[in-house]
Amino acid sequence: MAHEPLRVLVVDDEPGMRLGAGRILERYAVKLPDVEGEVGFSVELAESGEEALEKIGKAQPDILLLDHKLPGMSGLDVLNKLIADRCDVLTVMITAYATLETAVAATKRGAFDFLAKPFTPDELRATVFKASKHVALQRAARRHAEEKRRIRFEFISVLGHELKAPLAAVEGYLMAMQDRSLGADLESYAPMVERSLIRLGGMRKLVVDLLDVTRIESGQKRRELERIDVRALAVASLETVRADAERRKITVELHPGPPVAMVADKSEIELVLNNLVTNAVKYNRDGGRVDVILDSRADGAGIKVSDTGIGMSAEELARLFKEFVRIKNEKTRGILGSGLGLSTVKKIAQLYGGDAKVTSVPDQGTTFEVDLHSAEAQGATSNA
Repeated sequence: MAHEPLRVLVVDDEPGMRLGAGRILERYAVKLPDVEGEVGFSVELAESGEEALEKIGKAQPDILLLDHKLPGMSGLDVLNKLIADRCDVLTVMITAYATLETAVAATKRGAFDFLAKPFTPDELRATVFKASKHVALQRAARRHAEEKRRIRFEFISVLGHELKAPLAAVEGYLMAMQDRSLGADLESYAPMVERSLIRLGGMRKLVVDLLDVTRIESGQKRRELERIDVRALAVASLETVRADAERRKITVELHPGPPVAMVADKSEIELVLNNLVTNAVKYNRDGGRVDVILDSRADGAGIKVSDTGIGMSAEELARLFKEFVRIKNEKTRGILGSGLGLSTVKKIAQLYGGDAKVTSVPDQGTTFEVDLHSAEAQGATSNA
């Protein structure tokens, strides 16, 4: 794979040294961390400090090979000027006077490395290779920082959007009650109170889900690893949705089978089961059904939850496990959710060395399958 070459500026008042270094580097290529293929070098030459500063001002190089002893401005003078101008160029100081004092002075002024004359082609290549790796790591760090800023911005934007609508609704209901818009009879305002409580419950669920995701990702959640029966947890999860399912005449069934044992944090497996079962009821049709099948394995468990609900398109499936993603269409209008539940399921599955998958057919239903390996088999330990 071809990559844009690293730009190197060689500054030396000796033509032979300057041209020789240029020829060596133009034929040189390196393999760098996190970069596929090899990276070559584009070399420019300068015979004085003044010329070097002029070229740096026009196009900043990635690596500066700077002779210490130059006519006019010295190499240290050039370094001082770059620092004053806040020009961050990775500099390798070259000198025929390889004394400790010179090396210390150059390093204090920001030089990355030191190369003493006369040097061999292999010594030059080794020094430039080390400098190139540093440049690659700096770029990776900057990309990582930019990505963190972008994700933080998107996260805050989506969170603000998710909280704005319910807050506006509650505020509207409160203002209507404050203005006594329906008269003095308190019973008239009962629907407003009920809708406000529902909206507040949705916001509370969003905060709880957000804390769950944050604790899992940060590693700050205290994990209590023990031998658990996944089937017993599934029975408890089904009980939490039983009332809603019966109200909508949805049949919820845990298929029979032996106990399914694994080493895990009980609360994490509960999160997986509760999210899957709740969604299966929430996005189902009235009179539909939910089937939960557990699979006992030598090193863990498999969880399969199927529903006869509204289903999803291929485009919707591709977005499903991302944070704050909720499928919004005519069929899901009015169904509340945080958009964090399934991303949490995915993260927990990966925490146990497994994965979460989904298949769906619009208007026919959806099936989630989660593969979990025992923490014991994964060599996991509890976090203090």
